[in-house]
Amino acid sequence: MKVVKFFIICLLCLSCKSQIKKINGLSFVASPDKITNEHVTPVLNVSANYVALMPFGFIKDLSSPKIIHNTNRQWFGETEKGILQYGKEFEKSNVKLMIKPQIWVWKGEFTGNIKMESEENWKILEDSYSEFILTYAKTAQSLKADIFCIGTELERFVQNRPAFWLQLIKNIRAVYSGKLTYAANWDEYKRVSFWEQLDYIGIDAYFPLSDKKSATTEDFEKGWQVHKKEIISVREQVNKPVLFTEYGYRSVDYNGIKPWESNRVVEKVNLEAQRNATEAIYNQFWKEEWFAGGFVWKWFHKHNEVGGEDNNRFTPQNKPAERLLKELYAQ
Repeated sequence: MKVVKFFIICLLCLSCKSQIKKINGLSFVASPDKITNEHVTPVLNVSANYVALMPFGFIKDLSSPKIIHNTNRQWFGETEKGILQYGKEFEKSNVKLMIKPQIWVWKGEFTGNIKMESEENWKILEDSYSEFILTYAKTAQSLKADIFCIGTELERFVQNRPAFWLQLIKNIRAVYSGKLTYAANWDEYKRVSFWEQLDYIGIDAYFPLSDKKSATTEDFEKGWQVHKKEIISVREQVNKPVLFTEYGYRSVDYNGIKPWESNRVVEKVNLEAQRNATEAIYNQFWKEEWFAGGFVWKWFHKHNEVGGEDNNRFTPQNKPAERLLKELYAQ
């Protein structure tokens, strides 16, 4: 009898394990407005179970050490009050949260190149970044957010100040009890030294996949093979699950060459290429046990006013990619 009970318990445990849901996430863009259930409903309709909320800090240039954040000059959704309001609204519908603070450099320069020119300025940056990130770690704790992202695409900062990041992780854990990740750029994640101190290997997954004008799903999947092997190699070294903190593709020709490019001028909209790339990344990763899931880039709150068949940007909204995403996320 005891043996039978033990066997049943084992079957139940295996069944529960097999039913663990992936993180089917959307990167929910901050706006000047508060949100309501009207803005949450399209998120539910696409079968998403997580959103990433993104407060912003701003710096003047790549060598400036001061981060301006949580001011009344920012959009509501970029501030602490906005994150709290958004988070509580999503909580009503049981949508889970990742809080993902980000830095914007004036003129849109790449954050991975932020680097100070003196030890004095490094110290100022460290103090300023700590204030910024701990503000939102406490916000995440207040919201009981499942995941907190400690930084986004900050390669030179991470590489030049390893001791600071180790201490920062300890300071975050002192005020936040959920899981931690860092959003490494697709060409940075192999050099991040602190994965073992976090809960997820976070990757902004804009890997180059195909140089074809209009790549098929099979073309994109073939392009994933070399990158997937490298991701698995890093994962095996630190024994942590992988989370795509961002992933997504523009609806344009040649969208697999440099998927991270947001400013490339193109006239031709290619909805099928966006759909195919989305299908390929899901096929390659979502069924892997070591893969936690991901957050598609990006989702705007006024669903009926964005995207559409004439839109060549990243959002899948009101495009074939949205219909596909709903189907895939519902699995």
